[in-house]
Amino acid sequence: MSDGSNDSDDMEPPAHLAHLKGMDLVRRTLEEARGAASSQGKDVGRGGRSSRPRKVAGNSRRRWSGPGPDSRDPQLLAAVTRDVARNRGWSDQVAQGAVFGRWNAVVGEQIAAHAVPTALNEGVLTVSAESTAWATQLRMVQAQLIAKIAAAVGDGVVKSLKIVGPVTPSWRKGRYHIAGRGPRDTYG
Repeated sequence: MSDGSNDSDDMEPPAHLAHLKGMDLVRRTLEEARGAASSQGKDVGRGGRSSRPRKVAGNSRRRWSGPGPDSRDPQLLAAVTRDVARNRGWSDQVAQGAVFGRWNAVVGEQIAAHAVPTALNEGVLTVSAESTAWATQLRMVQAQLIAKIAAAVGDGVVKSLKIVGPVTPSWRKGRYHIAGRGPRDTYG
């Protein structure tokens, strides 16, 4: 059934390639096409890549999927975010944020129930205790707390602690203030 269309059954190979069949014919035709293109000054190859197989993780395997581990395999989110933070130079900020985010796990539930980190500036972590008694207790175990924080988020993130007790309310309102005793027996 030949109606003038190019069917693959109707195509005959050129006379000099008539003795080749199958894949040998395909390879030889491709070699000739590449030779003709390179003689015209065109960049020939396999999709713009080099003809050598690319290396994957130190192997000389080609870049196709296989049974072994590959850089294209799904990765854990923690590993990917750690790599992104390291590549972008965010490791210090992530470590500082981990002090606040993992506070309960780092210092323990009992201390976390009575003290909260409020600020971290230049290696000095400010911790607010709920009472003066807890502030005193935390000052006594300050070295152990710094060691726990260093083990959990990295050494050098927190260099010292500033432990403060509860803040009393201020009677100062506005820009101006008159020195004196303040409110004493006026409530009564």
